[in-house]
Amino acid sequence: MSYAGQYSAFTDVAILEAVRTPWIDVGGALAQVSPIDLGIKVGREVLARAGFDPRAVDSVLAGSMAQASFDAYLLPRHIGLYSGVPQQVPALAVQRICATGFELLRQAGEQLRDGVELALCVGAESMSRNPIAAYTHRDGFRLGASVDFKDFLWEALYDPAPGLDMIATAENLARRHVLSREAVDTYALNSHEQALQAQTSDWFADEIVAVRNESFDLDGYQPRGITLPRRVDAVTLDSHIRPTDFLALATLRAIHAGGVQTAGNSCAVVDGAAAALVGRATAGTRPALANLLAAVVGVAPEFMGIGPAPAIQLLLQRSGLAQDDIALFEINEAQGAQVLAVAKALELDTNKLNRRGGSIALGHPLAATGLRLVMTLARQLREQNLRYGIAAACVGGGQGMAVLIENPQYRD
Repeated sequence: MSYAGQYSAFTDVAILEAVRTPWIDVGGALAQVSPIDLGIKVGREVLARAGFDPRAVDSVLAGSMAQASFDAYLLPRHIGLYSGVPQQVPALAVQRICATGFELLRQAGEQLRDGVELALCVGAESMSRNPIAAYTHRDGFRLGASVDFKDFLWEALYDPAPGLDMIATAENLARRHVLSREAVDTYALNSHEQALQAQTSDWFADEIVAVRNESFDLDGYQPRGITLPRRVDAVTLDSHIRPTDFLALATLRAIHAGGVQTAGNSCAVVDGAAAALVGRATAGTRPALANLLAAVVGVAPEFMGIGPAPAIQLLLQRSGLAQDDIALFEINEAQGAQVLAVAKALELDTNKLNRRGGSIALGHPLAATGLRLVMTLARQLREQNLRYGIAAACVGGGQGMAVLIENPQYRD
């Protein structure tokens, strides 16, 4: 069978370093911080960790889904400038909803193919600052007309083409693949337990930079910065990770009557940012995190959550690898039923899947999640001397994207 979609193959394109902020629950300690400033924080940090002078950066690619500040149009440019990247280096906004982090890497790979040597990729998301918005009142309010202010964060989860919200698309998959509420809750419990174990053992510590009150200065321009709430000195840990049990999950009410999806087995809503440097494998002073390939496909909007399955199949087919060649998978947990449907469609060994927990436990700051998945996957491959891994995500509107990474330090 031949799989359709877009496939990108790169030669000597590597993720040199990556870092993220903690993922913090909506309304929490990062709620009033602009995603631009979160992006600057990780942009500066990833350059420092990799030992690169910001003046070596040739391209800035940044993504954020929500218009979370009045200067949102300037997000890529300000992240680059306040990270120390020279003025003459251009910046580009990138958007593929939940796969934005992957798309940043793909576009960086294409730019390297065209002559760029080092790209700064940043995904930053403030779910807390999604606005209450109206699109129909530019000319004022007419007598008796409806007032159309709505919660952007809530409304953005609805796809008017099939007339379904994202949870309903997962329910479609649950019915198609005969997934019970018990199976979905069991999967979610495993995600929570794996993430808690990783956090208590400090496994996430190496990929996280603490967020503190900080000023970002730029000669000749107004300063920016991060201001945390009173009595919060620093944010150092993912806040949604917590102990739970099957009974607690089972007692939660389904979002749709008779359905399997609840608040406990769907992704958590969080704020956060992540950054990666993409360059030549030989460019850094330390071994690269991962080499890179990517694929993206379209699927039916009403079954959007299945997107990772055909994306992974396309990626394997075009790369010449078999599924058994892939040591580990990180598939974004938009909803528990959605991940289980993908695993079932691929006949995937779930022992290879999301072994440090997933977005059900950690949360899903839309534009940043793809970078987090790749970072977590690369670190596991490195520490276990495994060669290949795939990170993937479904995309609202009916898409799937997958990224194949190779551990450059693998030894047979």
